[in-house]
Amino acid sequence: MKIFIIAEIGINHNGDLKICKKLIDVAKDSGCDAVKFQKRTLDKVYSKEQLSSYRESPWGDTTYDQKKGLEFNLKEYRKIDKYCKKKKIKWFASAWDFESQKFLNKFNLKFNKIASAMIVDKKFLDFVAKEKKHTFISTGMSTMRNIADAVKIFKKRKCPFELMHCVSTYPMNDDTANLNTINVLKNKFKCNVGYSGHESGLVISIAASAFGISSLERHITLDRTMYGSDQSASIEPNGLRSLVSSVRKIEKALGDGKKVFLPEEKIIAKKLRAHL
Repeated sequence: MKIFIIAEIGINHNGDLKICKKLIDVAKDSGCDAVKFQKRTLDKVYSKEQLSSYRESPWGDTTYDQKKGLEFNLKEYRKIDKYCKKKKIKWFASAWDFESQKFLNKFNLKFNKIASAMIVDKKFLDFVAKEKKHTFISTGMSTMRNIADAVKIFKKRKCPFELMHCVSTYPMNDDTANLNTINVLKNKFKCNVGYSGHESGLVISIAASAFGISSLERHITLDRTMYGSDQSASIEPNGLRSLVSSVRKIEKALGDGKKVFLPEEKIIAKKLRAHL
């Protein structure tokens, strides 16, 4: 199975279309299959108290200013849609509320994404599952019961899906990765399972690809020192190229599991067993 590699741009574009397009270029040039964004309706996701609270940012001194600065509008998403079509790379987004999910339906997107934050909202899960688009379901900050409830909803709606093992810490400590959960989820829910990583570096994600994952998602950035809460857990361009290359090599190396006496080995065997 070819691993579907997703470059999570998220909010690392910092509300700047030029940065966004550069990140799309990086994803495409590195060999990723898709780029992903995040969409929020601010007054639905955050309380008035949260939005009015002090938060220093390039856009102002309130949380609202900061969150607003990170959101693209319809005109900007149309430009993103057009640019991704030009670059021949798929895009989709994780919606954090009903209005944002409706917003995304203005575009002919092939995929949906359930963010870890949203996996516990059964009404929202059902709303997304009704669309019957292939959905990636992240499982960070959840229990096995939460995951089972989500799977039940998507199966009931006959909506294709895959789970994504995820640990929602930014950056994630390597000793909490618990990659064996990938196979636990596969065996319990009889479905494909991917990996959405928030660790620093590449090793954990490369290791995950050897667990037979169906998809791999990592946040990407132009520079980890840029403003933003997700930058430190993101991969820079050179790292992304290295990750994709490593994953593709591992895919080939895993093979089909059938033990074969290769023709190339027979030549060597003739030499090394000549004394027998």
